[in-house]
Amino acid sequence: MPDFDSYDTRILAELQADARLTMAELGRRVHLSQPAVTERVRKLEAAGVITGYRATVSLAALGYGIRALVRVGRCEYAAMQRLIDATPEIASAWNVTGEDSWICEIAVVDVAHLDRVVNALWTLGQTSTSIILRAPCEHRLMLPPRREPPP
Repeated sequence: MPDFDSYDTRILAELQADARLTMAELGRRVHLSQPAVTERVRKLEAAGVITGYRATVSLAALGYGIRALVRVGRCEYAAMQRLIDATPEIASAWNVTGEDSWICEIAVVDVAHLDRVVNALWTLGQTSTSIILRAPCEHRLMLPPRREPPP
């Protein structure tokens, strides 16, 4: 894990809040010159801390009226990966420990659409579905963990 200082932490906070900031504006906000902040961002990217930049979109505004989490029981990894690749409604997928092998976040238009996607997942393993009613915490700003001083 890289050693983060307060500048790196502030850069990460600012970029997570608005990834469209110019390097000049980012430098102004964290009190560094544009070349200095550019170099720090490049180092954070090279270290794999910053893995990309993207727009966050509203699935509801795109027409997906239902979001759900589908847990999938034991199934073959390669078969599940193929289904994930072939199913655009799967917004996120995690291979997990526990009773289930996978948890998938899906976005669908309506209940009939939900049924089709869940049935496709069911062909690989037993499923359990939870419709997301609200998401009070999504895309939370994440910073390096605080290091406790030694005793």
